[in-house]
Amino acid sequence: MLMGADCVVASKFQALAPHLNERQRRLYLAAEAQALGRGGIARVAEATGVSRITIRNGLRELAAAPLPEGRVRAEGGGRKSLAEHDPELLAALDALVSPSTRGDPMSPLRWTCKSTRQLAQALNAVGHPVGRQVVWELLQAQGYSLQANVKTLEGTQHPDRDAQFQYLNEQTTQFLSRGLPVISVDTKKKELIGQFKNGGREWEPQGQPERVNDHDFMDSELGKAIPYGIFDRGRNRGWVSVGQDHDTASFAVESLRRWWRAEGSLAYAQGKQLLITADCGGSNGYRVRLWKYELARFAKENALTVTVCHLPPGTSKWNSIERRLFAHISMNARARPLTSHEVLISLINATTTRQGLTVHAERDIGTYPAGIKVSDEDMAALHLQRHDFHGDWNYNLLP
Repeated sequence: MLMGADCVVASKFQALAPHLNERQRRLYLAAEAQALGRGGIARVAEATGVSRITIRNGLRELAAAPLPEGRVRAEGGGRKSLAEHDPELLAALDALVSPSTRGDPMSPLRWTCKSTRQLAQALNAVGHPVGRQVVWELLQAQGYSLQANVKTLEGTQHPDRDAQFQYLNEQTTQFLSRGLPVISVDTKKKELIGQFKNGGREWEPQGQPERVNDHDFMDSELGKAIPYGIFDRGRNRGWVSVGQDHDTASFAVESLRRWWRAEGSLAYAQGKQLLITADCGGSNGYRVRLWKYELARFAKENALTVTVCHLPPGTSKWNSIERRLFAHISMNARARPLTSHEVLISLINATTTRQGLTVHAERDIGTYPAGIKVSDEDMAALHLQRHDFHGDWNYNLLP
C-alpha cells in the first residue's frame, strides 16, 4: 500500500505524464526520487509503475549537462535499429527485391507476390528475423516504392521504322498544305454497357461513391460498345461510330463512309483525295484483305482517291488519334458507369479541349459478321496502286 508521499507522486505523475516527452518524464521521476532520499528510486518505481532502470537513467541525466534544445536522448541513444544489429539485413532484402534477382528462377520470390509479408517470411527463412512493418520501413528508406507495369516495350523494332515515320510525315504535310483531308483512324477500347466500374475518380459527396456491379461479366441484353474513331487532323475534329456487333473492316469502312457523307464531303468539297493513317493491325491492318476491298468500294462510290499510310509494326501508341482524341474521351468519361449506348454517346459528344477539339458520336446498330473472306480474284480486280516505298504499308485505292 502506498504511503502519503508516494500517493502524491503517483497522482502528480498520472496528471503530468500525457504532457511530457520521455526525457521530461525521466527527469521528473528522477527529481522526485532524489527528493525522497534513501529508497526514493524504489518508492517512485512502485508508485508510478516505471522501471528503476529508467529512473536511474534520469538521475544520470539530471547530473549531466543539458542536451541541445529539441533532443530527447543524447547522441547515439535509444534502441539500435535492426539494420545496425544485423548488418547483412539490408543486403539480403535488396537481393530479394532487385530486378535481377527477381528474374532468377532460383529466387525464393520468383513465383510469389512481392508483398512485405512474403519478404519478411523469406528473410526469416534465411536467418534474418524481421516483421512486415520493418520490411516496409526499410524498403521506403532504400528508395523502393509500389509501382505498376508500364507499357513501353515495343517488341522487335522494324529496320524501316524511322523511314516509314518520315514518309508518313511527308505525305501528311503534302496533303495538309494542299487543303486535302488527312484523317487518323482506329478502334477505341471496347466498353461493357451496364452498371460496371469505369476507371478514374470523380468528385462526389463524402461517402457517397457511385455504386456499380461487383463483377464485370457482360450483360447479355445490353452487350458491349465498339467505338471506331476518325480524327480529322486539319480541322481538329473527331467522329466516333459506336457499334455493337463486331470490330471488322466492314464496320471500320462504314464508319468512314458515315463521316464522309456527314462531314468530310462538305468540309472538303473540292478535294478528290483523302489520306488515311492507320495502325498496322486490327480491323484496318495492312494485311487485312477486307479492309482494302471495302476501301476500294468506298473510293468508287465517292469518286475519291484514297491513300493509306500505316504506322510501322509495334507503334500503335504513336497514332495521333490516340493522344488527340481517344485520350480526351477517356478523361471525360472517367468514373462514369456506361449504363447505355446513349450515355456513352453523350459523353463522347461532350468531349472538348482548350485547343478546340470537338467530337460527334452516333450509334451504329448494323451487323458486321466476322470471318468474311476476300478471294484472290477479288483482290486482283481492285484498283490498288502500291507506293514505291514499302508498298505493303503505303498504297492508293483509285476510284
